[in-house]
Amino acid sequence: MTAALRQLLWYLIAGTRGGVNRVRILEALHERPYNANQLSETLGLDYRTIRHHLELLQKNGLISRPSGDAYASPYFVSSYLEGNYAIFEEIRKKMPSSRR
Repeated sequence: MTAALRQLLWYLIAGTRGGVNRVRILEALHERPYNANQLSETLGLDYRTIRHHLELLQKNGLISRPSGDAYASPYFVSSYLEGNYAIFEEIRKKMPSSRR
């Protein structure tokens, strides 16, 4: 299972243009839950950009919304990623410096 997560993270954070923003989102959510608007303000990114990344991260099981899709409900790092957060940190550190 960790091999699949490692591959997924390499693709989502190190293999695509949006990886840097996804790293920032995951790091923020690891510190505390945020809704999309709060993340947009905290990270200084366009709301639609944040929503795109959140949808992608949620679709891939890295974040969750326990309260469902209600307006302004917060996102959390999924228990799957939380239990394997060291893998995320390892890959984040190996990203080329131009991508961080």
